[in-house]
Amino acid sequence: MGLRLVPSAAVLGAAAVVMRLAWEILTPASALDTGARVVEIPAHQGVLTIATTLVGAGVVRSRVGFVALTLARGSARKLQAGEYEVERATDTLGVLRLLESGRVKQHVVLHPEGATVTELAGELERDRIASAAAIIRIAHDPAFLRELGIPGPSVEGYLFPDTYQFVRGMTPDEVLTRMVQRLRTKLTPDMLARARRRGLGIHGLLTLASIIEREAVARDETRLISAVFWNRLKLDMPLQADPTVQYALEKERRTLTRADLLVDHPFNTYRHAGLPPGPIASPGLEAIEAALDPAPVKYLYFVAMNDRHHCFSTTVAQHKAAVARYRLARSR
Repeated sequence: MGLRLVPSAAVLGAAAVVMRLAWEILTPASALDTGARVVEIPAHQGVLTIATTLVGAGVVRSRVGFVALTLARGSARKLQAGEYEVERATDTLGVLRLLESGRVKQHVVLHPEGATVTELAGELERDRIASAAAIIRIAHDPAFLRELGIPGPSVEGYLFPDTYQFVRGMTPDEVLTRMVQRLRTKLTPDMLARARRRGLGIHGLLTLASIIEREAVARDETRLISAVFWNRLKLDMPLQADPTVQYALEKERRTLTRADLLVDHPFNTYRHAGLPPGPIASPGLEAIEAALDPAPVKYLYFVAMNDRHHCFSTTVAQHKAAVARYRLARSR
């Protein structure tokens, strides 16, 4: 009769621990039963701290299980910092692979036509990508502007209006550089050549286009508004564009007073003829094209008739009559 080997209590205990650990590794955390969760891994953290963060965020069940799996895969030094979105029903191995891959969560940021640096800064701060103050500071930093070859007082107008994907942890200069680079891919050699034929460099083109962008609401009026400004520039008449005064006084999209129009500021095109020192917003391609191809009309004036359309005039008398009609309509 042979001997029967009876496992010792220690062996049974060890086996139970291993089984328990395997279950914790292979079973998604209960918080992931109902949907995805977001966890942020700070930079320069060791595997033990990362494991604690993951458990605290409810995306892995066991700190020990995560550390053991990381050591088994030899990836303790390969885990990448950032913000991660862990999908529903992801087990510990899936979480580890996500941190190994560095596939951080992307935040979609819309920078629309006519938006300013200040408005962008507020949007980035709301999404916790960068502080508004940091964006504003870098946007006006002379060294940063020289590095990007921007001759104006800020990056205003050089940030192409588009939908972007940013990740938390990007620096303000990385964010703004990407947007400036996007603009430069959109400005074709033909556009720049047409601008030069009109006596404009890229800075002047973006400046004029930004004013057109902020004045035009209905897209079919962009070339008409461009024509008014070109006709005024040729006659050395002040542009008298309200958006430039709004920009000067940081009253974007707000009604101006008579006193506002008298403010002595380089961006006040009621007081100073010619283009202002730089763009006042981000112009889209349609506004840039309008600046390059104004309508063949002799208009010198326009006044808003409603929230979308303007009345265009050639003479002062026509313009005064249009203004009178506008005031009468508003008084009713």
